[in-house]
Amino acid sequence: MDKERLHQEDLQRIRGFRLIDDDFMNACFDGNIEATELILRIILNKPDITVKRVTTQKVMKNLLGRDIWLDVDADDAEGITYDIEIQRSDKGANRKRARYHSSIMDARLLKHGEDFSDLPESYVIFITEHDVIGRNLPIYFIERKITNTGELFQDGEHIIYVNGEDKNGATELGKLMHDFFCTDPDDMHYKALADKVRYFKEDEKGVAKMCKVMEDMRQSVAQETEWNTKVKSVVRWIEMGLTYDQIAKGEDLSVEQVEEIASQQKL
Repeated sequence: MDKERLHQEDLQRIRGFRLIDDDFMNACFDGNIEATELILRIILNKPDITVKRVTTQKVMKNLLGRDIWLDVDADDAEGITYDIEIQRSDKGANRKRARYHSSIMDARLLKHGEDFSDLPESYVIFITEHDVIGRNLPIYFIERKITNTGELFQDGEHIIYVNGEDKNGATELGKLMHDFFCTDPDDMHYKALADKVRYFKEDEKGVAKMCKVMEDMRQSVAQETEWNTKVKSVVRWIEMGLTYDQIAKGEDLSVEQVEEIASQQKL
C-alpha cells in the first residue's frame, strides 16, 4: 500500500475517532489535568477535586504475575489515586479485572517500611460502552461492606462502573457520556474535551501526532504477529524433540528466549 493512500486512510480514521476509543482517549488525556479533573468531578460528584498528576498507558509491573496497563493514571491534591479504564468490550470490563487492577495498585502504592494505614485511598473507574452490570443505571458504585451489619468496611478501595449507554442530556454525567461517543468537537458539551479532540482532529501538529500513533500501532501489531508466529514454531520444534540450543539457532533466538517461551507455554 503506497504511503499517500495509507495517509489518507489514517486521516479518515482520525475523523471518526471518539474518546471511547482508548488509543484516542489516551492521546487526549495524557498530561491533560483539566480534562481529567472534569471527568472525576462529574463521576464522583466532587466539584473540588484538584488533579496534580496524570499520565496515560502507565504499566504496573507484577513480578509474580500479570502486569497491568493503566489507561489513565492520576493523583489528586489529597493523595487519592485514580485508574480510569476505557472499555468498549464487555469482556474487558470483567468484574475480576477491576479487582485485580485495584490489588496491583495497592501493592505498588505502599512503599517498603510504610504502615498499612498509610495506604492511600484509590478508585478504579471503568467507563464502558455498554451497561455491563445490567441494572439500567447510569453509574454503579462498588464498596466492600460488613454483610451481617450492612455497614461499609471503609478500607479506602472504590470501584466504579460508568454506563456509556446512558447519555441523558439532562444530567452532567449523561452529557459527559455523550461527549465520549461524539466524533465532532463542535457537538460536544464540555470545552475541556472538545478543545483536545479538535486539536488531534484538525490542528496540523495534532493530526501529525495521531498519524504517528497509528503508524506505531501498525508496527506493534506487525511485531506481535511475527512473535506469535515465532512462538508457534518454537512450540512445534519442542514437541518434535529438538533441543533448546538447536531451536535457538534455527529460529534466530537466544536459548533464554526459547526457555521463556517453553515456560509460558507450560512445556
